[in-house]
Amino acid sequence: MRKDILLAVCFLMPLASVAQNDTLGHERNITLSEAIVLARTQSVDAAVALNELKTAYWEYRTFRADLLPEVNFTGTLPNYNKSYSTYQDSDGSYSFVRNNTLGLSGQLSIDQNLWFTGGRLSLTSSLDYLKQLGSGGAKQFMSVPVSLELTQPVFGVNTLKWSRRIEPVRYAEAKAAFISATEEVTMKTITYFFQLLLAKESLATAMQNKTNADRLYEVAIAKRKMGQISENDLLQLKLNSLQGKADVTEAESNLNAKMFQLRSFLGVSEQENLNPVLPATVPDIKMEYDCVLNKALERNSFAQNIRRRQLEADYEVATARGNLRSIDLFASVGYTGQNHEFSSAYRDLLDNQIVQVGVKIPILDWGKRRGKVRVAKSNREVVLSKIRQEQMDFNQDIFLLVANFNNQAQQLDIAEEADVIAEKRYKTSVETFMIGKISTLDLNDAQNSKDEARQKHISELYYYWYYFYQLRSLTLWDFERDTELEADFEEVVRG
Repeated sequence: MRKDILLAVCFLMPLASVAQNDTLGHERNITLSEAIVLARTQSVDAAVALNELKTAYWEYRTFRADLLPEVNFTGTLPNYNKSYSTYQDSDGSYSFVRNNTLGLSGQLSIDQNLWFTGGRLSLTSSLDYLKQLGSGGAKQFMSVPVSLELTQPVFGVNTLKWSRRIEPVRYAEAKAAFISATEEVTMKTITYFFQLLLAKESLATAMQNKTNADRLYEVAIAKRKMGQISENDLLQLKLNSLQGKADVTEAESNLNAKMFQLRSFLGVSEQENLNPVLPATVPDIKMEYDCVLNKALERNSFAQNIRRRQLEADYEVATARGNLRSIDLFASVGYTGQNHEFSSAYRDLLDNQIVQVGVKIPILDWGKRRGKVRVAKSNREVVLSKIRQEQMDFNQDIFLLVANFNNQAQQLDIAEEADVIAEKRYKTSVETFMIGKISTLDLNDAQNSKDEARQKHISELYYYWYYFYQLRSLTLWDFERDTELEADFEEVVRG
């Protein structure tokens, strides 16, 4: 749907005089697409969306790191102990024994989380050194060259396995939310852009009406002297002239407010007077509800949000069930050696095996743990009920938005044609009034109709673009190019 803007350009020509109200600044024409680009790169809202994406990105990277092996070193360098402790002699009496030792210890381990069982497997090597200080003090080395350790909860919830299901969905939700937030920045830009456009148009209209009112009042004075109009009509035209001055002052104040609002949002200098350019064309697109809904359900962060909340509710139930009883297995196999010399501590190694099974089963807890399971299940049902309602509301919102967008194209055509007709009618009314064929009431009516039609035209154009980008925000789809809205998230995060 190509839009002829010749009339719009002619109508906006008086706006050039508005620059006179800020002699320190300079005029800058700005199109809607230019304003959108600035907002996406410089606005605070865009920065907030980017930082939220970065947070989600590094949280996901942290989760991925939990699946990889870790290399850790732990040690005590040194452990100096000079103290007294109690000692029981063979006859049952107690005495105090002096401790005066220096110890060193170190352990190197490779640890791997086992997501499929929820356990942890570690390959370790350690060395301990103990020296008794003072005269005749001895030294001792103990080595564990290699040891394989397994820590495994038997009935508890496998947190890592659940994380492998939840975290990718959470990150996908964050990526979709970032693109949606970018489109929402665009929608806010459109609102501020058209508010400024309407403010400039209102000022231009007020100035034009004031000029016409002053000219008509001067003509009316001459006509009144010749007896061609009544005193009442003369006074009405004088009131129109005074109202024109008031309207100009009010329009200038509104323009300054809307100018500051857009400049602040786009992050541009206060020395620039932004002159919004009326969009020349709008996309000739017809939306289909089923197509839009499918794209929204497939790509919108809402779909990922639903999946994540379902998984988190299931995880809470699994956690409550896992807490009904607890059995933990610890097993360690390896070799150990000890000697007074460092090199000998790695010879004649002996077996070093440990197996522990810890059990915690409640005998009587008055139903506390089973009550927590029931609470988790009830919370899950509440979440699922809310999700079903949100799904219905989401589908309804999509339906209404598609209907509004498709209707808006027709509304825009009607408003554009009415704008042209109202302008012609006003010019004709002025000419007719000059020759005394119509009254001031008819002239005022034509002027009001002209002003309202112009405002209506711009408002309908605003709603068209707003609905269009709202649909983009919900579907993450570029309907003009028929391609998905995507971003290089690695580049965005690191950029």
